[in-house]
Amino acid sequence: MAGQFEATAEINRPVEEVFAFLAEGTNDPKFSPRVQEIKKTPEGPTAVGTVFTSTVKDAGMKTGRQFRITEFDPPRRIRWTETSKNVVTADQGGYDLESTGAGTTHVRIFNVLEGHGIGKLLVGLALSAARKDADAFGRRIKAAVESS
Repeated sequence: MAGQFEATAEINRPVEEVFAFLAEGTNDPKFSPRVQEIKKTPEGPTAVGTVFTSTVKDAGMKTGRQFRITEFDPPRRIRWTETSKNVVTADQGGYDLESTGAGTTHVRIFNVLEGHGIGKLLVGLALSAARKDADAFGRRIKAAVESS
């Protein structure tokens, strides 16, 4: 069973600034407490093909994650796919950004989670937890961008 969760935020920053913050990728620990560390390859500006490798902690367990940027359309859209082999992965995900006025931006983040092996039994729990945290996740993104 695969399923999607999403979060939104209204951020008091211009769309170009919000896009730059989110595109960096290494800012993820500033709004996602799951992310323990993250690295970008290659160094330099994010583009299609950029890979982010992270260590995350879910339900007390640390796992390695690897995401590849599949679409990059500044300042409106970023898409990724998880290439790591974990029991639950984000098969696809992304950010959609829209300017909503002078210096404000609407952001939508989503991930489509998919279970593999025993993860097919766990993906429902992962989706439930992600959906339950979605509003708080949006608020954390807002706070992180606005404080940068």
